[in-house]
Parts: sequence; C-alpha cells; structure tokens
Amino acid sequence: MKNTNPMLLTDFYKTIHHKCYADGMTKLVSYWTPRMTRTKENEVVMFGLQGFIKKYLIDYFNDNFFNLPKAQVIADYKRVISYSMGAEHADTLHIERLHDLGYLPIEINAVEEGTLVPIKVPMFSITNTHDDFAWLVNYLETIISCHVWLPITSATTGHAFRKIMNKYYEKTVVDGNVEMSCGDFSMRGMSCLESAESSSSGHLLSFKGSATIPAILYLEKYYNCELGKDIIGLGTPSTEHSVMCSYGRWAEIDGYKRLINEVYPNGILSIVSDTYDYWSLIEHTLPILKDDILKRDGKIVIRGDSGDPVKIICGSCEITDLENDKYCKTLEECKRYMKDCLVEEISNDTPHGECGSDENTGIFKFQGKYYEMIIDLEWNRYDKQYYYIDRSSIKSCKEVELTLEQKGTVEALWDLFGGTINAKGYKVLDSHIGCVYGDSITLDRAEDICGQLTRKGFATNNVVLGIGSFTYNMVSRDTYGFCLKGTHAVINGKEVQIFKDPKSDSGNFKKSQKGMCVVFKDENNIISCKDELTINQAKNYEGNLLKVIFENGEMKSECSLEEIRNKLNGGNN
Repeated sequence: MKNTNPMLLTDFYKTIHHKCYADGMTKLVSYWTPRMTRTKENEVVMFGLQGFIKKYLIDYFNDNFFNLPKAQVIADYKRVISYSMGAEHADTLHIERLHDLGYLPIEINAVEEGTLVPIKVPMFSITNTHDDFAWLVNYLETIISCHVWLPITSATTGHAFRKIMNKYYEKTVVDGNVEMSCGDFSMRGMSCLESAESSSSGHLLSFKGSATIPAILYLEKYYNCELGKDIIGLGTPSTEHSVMCSYGRWAEIDGYKRLINEVYPNGILSIVSDTYDYWSLIEHTLPILKDDILKRDGKIVIRGDSGDPVKIICGSCEITDLENDKYCKTLEECKRYMKDCLVEEISNDTPHGECGSDENTGIFKFQGKYYEMIIDLEWNRYDKQYYYIDRSSIKSCKEVELTLEQKGTVEALWDLFGGTINAKGYKVLDSHIGCVYGDSITLDRAEDICGQLTRKGFATNNVVLGIGSFTYNMVSRDTYGFCLKGTHAVINGKEVQIFKDPKSDSGNFKKSQKGMCVVFKDENNIISCKDELTINQAKNYEGNLLKVIFENGEMKSECSLEEIRNKLNGGNN
C-alpha cells in the first residue's frame, strides 16, 4: 500500500485556508506553546521536534511528494478532496507551485532539545521563507501537533520520575545507578507503533532501562547515536505469564529451577511471580530455591504484576524502622518516638473543627521485633488554622507477628536472603536477589514506594519500577495545552501583530502571544519570553534561545541523544 500524500495529512478545513487569509499576506509566523498544565509540572521538556522534522518534513515529503511526478500527487490530492468535500474545493494551483519549488519553503526556530521550558513560553516557531507560501505555515499545524505533543509529554513525565528517583537515591543509595531505576514497559498499551517509538524515546532521556526496542532504533536514526558506541537503552531478560504457565500450577517450582539453573545460570533474570499465589511463592518456594539463587553469578529479580504496587512492594501496613535510629536505643525510647509520630500524623491530617478526640495506630520495628502501638489523643483548634493536643497517651503497645503481605516484598526478601547496611545507614538486599514492579506505576505511587521504603530503612535501589501505558498513554495534547498559533504576519508589505484572546476563555488558557516573540534567560537564569516585537527586533535580540534548526527542506542544526541527556540531567547520566 502506498504512503499517503503528505498534502492530505491535515484537517479538511486547512485545505481551503489558502483562499481565506487576508489579501496580500506574504508571511505568517506561528509559535508552539504549552499554554497550561494539568499535572504538578510547571515546565515541559523540549523533545521530539528533530525526529519529526527528519522523518516527515524531510524524508516523508521528499519520498511521497517532491520525488513523485507532479501529475500523480495532484491527481491523488484532487481525488480525495473532490469526493470528500466537493470538486469546487479541489483547486490545486498552490500545491502545484509547491511541487515545482521542490522543497518546503519553511523555517523553524527552536530552543535546544533537552531544555526545560516553562508553561506559557514558546518552544519553537515556524514561518515561510517564500512570499507565495504563507498559507503553508499553519497548513502544517495538524501534522506537527499530531506528532510532537506526545514525545514532549512523555519526556516531561520521565523527567518527573527522574526527579523523584534522584531525591531518594541521594538520600538512601551509595552504590546504584539511578538511570536503571525506572524502566519503560509501555509499548503494548500505546495507540500505535509511532506513538510507542516517540513516547518511549522520551523516557530514555531520563533513564536507560526499556522494554521498547523500536525506541532505541528511533533514537539511533534521528538523534545521532549508535548502538555499540552509545548506551541508548538496555533491556533485561524477563519471563511472562505464558512462560510460567507452561509449567503448570503444580510444577511451578520446576519451572523456577530450570530457569535459574539451566536456562539462565548467570546474569540478571526477571521472573514474573504472581501467576498463581505471589505470597505463597515468596513464603514457600523461594526458601527452597535460596541456595540455587545464592550460588548463581547474577541476580534473580522477583516481579509482582498485580495488586496495589505500594502494598506489594512496601507491605499492607506501613512500618517505621527504628533498628538503627540514633535517638531510639531502648524500647521505651522507641515508644516515645512512635507516640510523637502518631500525634503529629493526626495533627497534620485532621480536618478543621473546634475540638475532637481520636485514636491512631502504628507499627514499628526494633531489635528484629514488630510492635503495634495504639494511642488516644484529644485535640483542639488554635487560631482558626492550627491545632494543639490537649492530651495524648499510649493505649497499648504489644509485640505482633506480621505476615509477608503486611511486610511487603522488599522486607520479605531481606528476611530470607539478608544483605548489607550501606554507608548511609540503609539496608541493601543481597546482590543475588531483587524485585521489580511494572503495573500501574504513577508518579504518586513512585513517591509513596520510595518514601515508605526509606521510612522502613531500605535503600531505594532495592526495587526497579516499570512505567507502563497507564502512565505514558493516559495523556493528551491538552495535558499541557499545546498549540501552534499565528502571532505575526506581513500583509501588503506591512507587519501586523495578530493574536487570539477569547473573552469566553475564563482560564486565560487560549490567549496567544502577539507579534514576534523571543525566548531568553532573565537575570535569575529563568527562561522567559517577550512578545509584541517586529521581525527585525526578534532577529537581532541578543540571547534569543530560538535558533534556526530547519530551513528550505534541510536541517541547519541538530543535537545528539547524549547532548540532550546532559542538558536535561545536568550531565548526570
């Protein structure tokens, strides 16, 4: 099947706009801007434009438009428009002139990929370089928008995960690679192969673990990196449920033995472990396999794949580890400390009211034993905003036995396989065992998992998080309100500032810039923008971060994956 004529890769309404623009318009300038945020992120990662330009504005247009006979592409265009919108709308002179020109008369200026761009600041501009093709600028809006918003959004999400992992690695990890702390598991849930390629490439700016092979090939082709020379992305040998099911429920242990001792006697192997009964496998099967696992030259990674990820990894009840707390040397000191923690928890979480009483429960670990504490307290309102506690007391504190489900995977593996205490005072599992969870990991859950493990005294590198399509695909162009809007024109030789400012837009999200824009770093090194400029003012503005990267069918400037990673992560790759 032949590829679609690129002049048909747009919305129907774009096909008549060449007749609708103001008479005498010879230039149009439009800017791509994130207008708002529906997440906690107030900056977005510039990424994906270079890949789009190379793939579509150069290769695709050349192969499917400029390098084909004019009669063929015009007939194809006319057939679709005539039968779908009406023959009277199928004029083609403007498209014939474009084909005769032999290249896209377009200039794109952009901030460097890997730049964190604040909301409401333009990321790139597009304009025509030939007076006859001002109509082409926003004709390309649809295909640009279709392909660029997702890699930016996924790169921004990946960067948000990286910030969480950086925080907890800095606090709890001595010898660990944060770039492998989160893997991309999303391909199977993306809308199409192209989405998987560009989205997963965004993930690989902040991490190097990925299950998405096409993303590695995409980056190699469009971002100046090479397998064998650069670490683009790394995969991990791993089983799936069909593999584990092939042994049958009652021979599950035989499957583990074969995989551990025969199929992969060395190196890392991730084994999906919830095929039948996850906690039973950890309690009964792993102890039988312990010696086999410990004698391997490598790591067996236990993978949960169902249930609440926070509870599966950290346990169904939160435990405060006081084993190595410098302020808790005796059981009585632990009790006092835990009581204060439970009082503070109520103080922070109680809704406003005049007064009240409550009960709070917590579990702490000391000298290898678990204790459940229940406290009573009365609280009062203070200054209409803050609370103070009138009275609090320990109702009970008794030693308890916890189930593996209450402890969670990391602690259960620690109890079975042991490990070491690193220089920062956090427990690290024996190097032969680890865990990964790859289902429904969100930013909030990642924060909860890392936070709970820290409070339990475990280093963050005891677990790897797999980020799937639940996170990378549950987004849209409106997650950050991306748009490409015209702001400046030349009409009958006169520069005209154009803009939209809908009165009905109560959130002020759809108001566009006006005139020519520049993007720069202010005196505080914060990226800002300035609009309402003329063409010459913008062209001569010192420090403008919008640089020419594409002009008249050719790349004028491009960057490598390594350069993007260094820019985004401050050289910490």
